[in-house]
Amino acid sequence: MLHSLPLHRFNESIVLPSGDLERIQTMGEPPMRLARHAVLRREGESPRYIYLLLDGWVASSVLLPGGDRQITKFHLPGDLLGTPSMCLERTADTLTALTPASVSRVPLAAFGDLFQHSPHFAAAMLLSVQRERVALMDRLAAVGRTPALARVAALLLDLTERLGALGGGEVSEFELPVTQEQIGDHLGITAVHVNRIFRQLVDTGLIARHRQRVTLLDRVRLKSISGRQERLPAQDVSWLVGGQAGA
Repeated sequence: MLHSLPLHRFNESIVLPSGDLERIQTMGEPPMRLARHAVLRREGESPRYIYLLLDGWVASSVLLPGGDRQITKFHLPGDLLGTPSMCLERTADTLTALTPASVSRVPLAAFGDLFQHSPHFAAAMLLSVQRERVALMDRLAAVGRTPALARVAALLLDLTERLGALGGGEVSEFELPVTQEQIGDHLGITAVHVNRIFRQLVDTGLIARHRQRVTLLDRVRLKSISGRQERLPAQDVSWLVGGQAGA
């Protein structure tokens, strides 16, 4: 049993019964370790598995026609990796470990079996996918319409919120184990521009940095700069198989 599996992502909108949580804990194969830069799965392969990220950071990326890479998401512990490709003949993205990481491989048949036996889990996954879609919509709008400073501020706020959900409390200080080039590949700007923006954030007292350690000093101003929409999750999801709102 994968006792270390972070389960917060499965309880975002619906409080799952204990039996469902036990099934989630056991649907994956024994954990496998990944070294930093290891490729878990490449774009264009047959999508036979999804993956539960137990610890570490993993990037999802796609290769652009000109040979450049676009990082579509920085995955954190508790995330399900590779799910968008379940509807495709060939995988849409490459999954690469940004840090040493641990994952549990889940055969698609095992994932499907959980859907068949747990309507609450199926409902939770439906709502989780919609939340991911809203986040993607917001990031697409930001990349197309906001300056680079706003994109970096939004990324830092997003990471603190997701890390806070993982730890069960608010986070203002965290390790950022990604390079400026990787941040640029994610936000659509150059590594040089990323470096310039981080210096600007430090010089204006919005953040502090020590090596990979980032501290948010003025969350209110960062939110104003980022222009992020406040997306409050629905509190009443009782219409969906009698689900209860998440805590």
